[in-house]
Order: sequence, then structure tokens, then C-alpha cells
Amino acid sequence: MADMQHTLSRSITVKGTGLHTGKPVTMKLLPAAVNQGIRFRRTDLEGKPEMKADVDYVVDVSRGTTLEHKGARVATVEHLMAALAGLGVDNAMVELTAEEVPIMDGSSAPFIRLIRKAGLTEQDQPRDYFVLDEAIYYHDPERKVEIIGSPAADFQVACMIDFESPALGQQHAQLEHISQFADSFADARTFCFLHELEQLYEAKLIRGGDLNNAIVVVDRQVKPDELERLRTMFNKKNVTVKQNGILNDKKLRYSNEPARHKLLDVIGDLALAGKPIKGKIIATRPGHAANVAFARKIRELIRENKFKVEVPVYDPNQAPVYDINQILGLLPHRFPILLVDKIISMDEKTVVGIKNVTMNEHFFQGHFPGHPIMPGVLQIEALAQTGGILVMNQYPDPENYETLFLRIEKARFKRPVVPGDTLIMKMELLRPIRRGICEMQATAFVGDQVVTEGELVAQVRKKPGLE
Repeated sequence: MADMQHTLSRSITVKGTGLHTGKPVTMKLLPAAVNQGIRFRRTDLEGKPEMKADVDYVVDVSRGTTLEHKGARVATVEHLMAALAGLGVDNAMVELTAEEVPIMDGSSAPFIRLIRKAGLTEQDQPRDYFVLDEAIYYHDPERKVEIIGSPAADFQVACMIDFESPALGQQHAQLEHISQFADSFADARTFCFLHELEQLYEAKLIRGGDLNNAIVVVDRQVKPDELERLRTMFNKKNVTVKQNGILNDKKLRYSNEPARHKLLDVIGDLALAGKPIKGKIIATRPGHAANVAFARKIRELIRENKFKVEVPVYDPNQAPVYDINQILGLLPHRFPILLVDKIISMDEKTVVGIKNVTMNEHFFQGHFPGHPIMPGVLQIEALAQTGGILVMNQYPDPENYETLFLRIEKARFKRPVVPGDTLIMKMELLRPIRRGICEMQATAFVGDQVVTEGELVAQVRKKPGLE
């Protein structure tokens, strides 16, 4: 039975304070449609701008994970993202009245309670997992950070920390299945070292910090005047250091609570890759910078795998969707630049065309005559013409329009195309055409091998004189 997507059953609201800004914030979680993912909306800004919870939008990882898109920021998203991932929420809208997610008690537990109170609704689309089928690796030797991902049937995370502090020591935490997160890891609170507090405060951070929403590890001898400054800083009657190495003798929820919180952060930051993961993550001394760098590695693999499709089937005996005469009616190109011989399949989003490469091509006269190779730029042109047929097919009067290149991105040429090759060209819309802008993934095959790929962006416009 397929594992289906889920959203919230109803909207629910919570009020709190931003950890670093100290600003009051109201956060509302709302249901969302399938395939929308997690999105943030700043209701306090003009136009109520939205952004995806996406690793591509991460702009700061210094003391939390901050997103920014088109001038709108959302800070300290990791604890909320971990709660949503931990309970299997695929689609939700998060509305905020300020730039920072409320810190609550410094863990994900308050968000877990909030989501459970709202309840979950199963949706009519299966979850789209990213399955790790090979090992991936991140290493920062300067910070002694290492994150490894390897294949596994479920999402598993192991986290090891060693800050060379007598008060903290070496710690380890391990999650065998995401279902364990809500009740065994979500309530692990954020932590920092005593020597960091004044530095953070002087940097105008932790303005919403409170000794009740963080564990402060005492890693050195503390003088009375320093305790007095801390008491004033946090507006407390007393600030003390006792035997357990934790400021104010705060009782830990677990003996390895810091390691569990680091594991929580890993889950929250990796959720920004955009898909639930099936694989095992082993993180040594992780932090937000490393987590986000690793999430970007996963995002790149997701992008690559999105278009790692089976080679289109080409049967020369099957009648084409469009033969060369019909193509001439859709495209303005003519010899020697018409580079599509026929279209063998097409739907609303995808088209597959054929180019038979022969020694009679005009460009072989000058492009390495003794060692003929089809120029890469002409392979891109052939792919673009194939995509143009898909686009023009959507207009009732294609003869009145033209398609112009805007840009080519991530073009890769993986092997030479030579006379005798049959070029199978697949073009797939990355998103719906809007205002005449067409973005397509381009892939060309010879046999079962990818020879050329890239992302092509073009503009469809009426021919001059017909505007």
C-alpha cells in the first residue's frame, strides 16, 4: 500500500518570541494542497510574500537556519521543520507575523503538540521519497565535522558530538525510524556554552533568549561579576553554577540531551532538501552549516534523479506523431538549420524527437573533417527545436509566433555524436509556461546513453508586425 502525503486537518495558532530578534510573533499552521510542500508566508509584510522551505533559500547558518526570498526572511526554522518532518507533514502553510519562528522552550516538542492537536489528513497523492542508492559524504576538516549518507530502507540518523568539554563530554544519539522522533527526540532543547552567551548578546542576538529555553553548559570557572552580568542580561533574580555543569542547575531531560538536539537539528535542516529521505545519516559534530551543505548535496541528487528516466523507446516502424512535413508547418527553420526529422511522442509536458545524423550534414565539411563530430551547440539547437514543437503545438496559429532563446544552463556534453548516430531528443517542461516564458529540461540520447543534457529557457512571442 502506498505511503500517502499528509497535511493538517485544520489550522492552529501559537504565540511566542523569536530567539535572536526578541520580537513577539504569532505563528499559524494551515492545511495545504498536495505537492505544495512546506511554505512560509510573512503576513506582516506588504503583499504577504511566500517562500518554500527550500535549502536554495538558506542565507544564514550562524546560529540557526535562516531563509530569504525576494527580500523576505524567515529565521530559526529548524525546530519547526523537524516537527513537521517527524510527524510526516508533507504540505503546510506557515504564516508568521514577524521574521523569526518562535523559540518556545528551545525544542520541537511544543510544535509536535500543536500539530497533534490540529490532526493530520491523508491526501490523494503518494509521498515522493528521495532514496539514497549510493554513499554521499561531507567533510569539514577545520571543524572536525563529517556527515555520511548511505542506503537504508528507512530514514535513520546517528549523531555523535565531542566539544572537548569536561561538562559535556562525548555523546551519541541514534534514531532508527522517524516514528521515534516525536516522543524520544523532539523535546531535546537547544544548548550553548557559557562563553558564547556574552558574545551572542553583544552581536545583538539571543534577544529573546531565556534560561528556560536553552541549556547553558558551563565550561570554565565563573566569577561572581560575570554571574551578575548574566543575571541582568536575562532579567533573573539568581544565576548560579552548581555541580552538574549546567547554568542554574537545570535538569536535563536526557543524559545525552545535547546529542539528541543536534540530531533534531539534522532532521530539521535536511527537511529543507524538499523530500522525505530513505537512507541512513551518520553525523559527527554537525552544525547548521554542515547540515545545510549536506542538504544541498541531497538537493542536487534529487535534481539529477528527477530526469534520470528510462531512454525513450524508438521504434522506426511506428508512425510518427509529426513527420517532417508537419514539422515544417510548426517551425520556421529550413535547411541547413532544421535539425528535427520527426516527433515520436508528445503529451502536455513532454516531447521526444529524432535527428538522424548522417555524413551529408553540412557542418561536417568544416567541423573536424577528418574526425567528424556534431557540434555541441547544434545538439542544443536540435533539442530546442524539439521543445519548440511542443510549445507551438499549444497555439492555434503557430505560424504567427516565434521562439527565442533566453538562456542555457547546466549544459553537459557526455560523449561525441558522430555520423550514423540516431539522436533521441527528450524535452520536458520544468513548470507551466507563463507569460510566454518556457523552461525545459533537455536530454539527448544515442542508444541507451545520455550524450547531452541541460536546462533551456526560451520566450515565445508574436512575430514582428503581428503584436
